[in-house]
Amino acid sequence: MTTSRDADYLTYIAGLPRVLAGAAVLFRDREGRVLIVEPGYRPGWALPGGTIESDEGETPRQAARRETLEEIGLDVELGRLLVVDWSQAPDRPPIAAYLYDGGVLDDERLGEIRLQHEELLSWRLVDRSRIPELMIGSLGGRVLAGLDVLEDGTGAVELENGIRVG
Repeated sequence: MTTSRDADYLTYIAGLPRVLAGAAVLFRDREGRVLIVEPGYRPGWALPGGTIESDEGETPRQAARRETLEEIGLDVELGRLLVVDWSQAPDRPPIAAYLYDGGVLDDERLGEIRLQHEELLSWRLVDRSRIPELMIGSLGGRVLAGLDVLEDGTGAVELENGIRVG
């Protein structure tokens, strides 16, 4: 039985702003290069990751792990949260983007990568210096911030459009 109070609450919820949410994983090799993937559906390079299926009850960490398995065929226990980025653009709703540490992949694990060909064209390892030119929008700043957190051992950082705040 639905009460008027329940109906009022549902109306209130339906009127709230919508935000997209995504989660990705930062993998490195033994030389410190970053694993990036080339999507077939948009320009620029990305990290393994994607949309959080929050309507299904999925958490950011679960989404990052699921997307990594789907996109590159690796089921990896994720490390700590590195970055949360509030990313805005005029052509879409804001995105709350979570970035997790995927650790260092040895040659054997890199050899196990199997791309999801419906979404991805290729993958490669790149030096930190190449990140800004290959990754569009705030993603480059997000990856660089994640690498900084790993290097200096600090806690997760907050970004707005790929720029550190707070």
